[in-house]
Amino acid sequence: MKLARWSLFYLVSYLLGAGLSLLASPHLVFTLLGSTQADSYGDVIPRMVGALACSLGLIVVQIIRLRLEVLYVTLIVVRVFLVGVWFWLYALTHDPFFLVLAAIVGFGMLLTAAGVLQSRRSASPS
Repeated sequence: MKLARWSLFYLVSYLLGAGLSLLASPHLVFTLLGSTQADSYGDVIPRMVGALACSLGLIVVQIIRLRLEVLYVTLIVVRVFLVGVWFWLYALTHDPFFLVLAAIVGFGMLLTAAGVLQSRRSASPS
């Protein structure tokens, strides 16, 4: 589970980084992530999302710290759901911001999935 565990550091970095950034300056975050509609999102809901992202980041820190490998697959499934939702939101809004989010989260999801698969292959008897 070494690769899967290390991939969670990437997850923590973007959850805490984006969360704190959204709390501090949501408009800047939307602009940096390619949003064509940054003004339409306001300040309150993005800041709430920032608080949620920070909270999830702290939970993932605990998953890493306690080596809760049983939750790795759950983290993959949650990110599959999120990427699907962001593709749907892109289809509704045509705001590239959602494609950027899908790419960032999808990359981490693939890293974790590769780590879980690698671990399972090495654990299975040959």
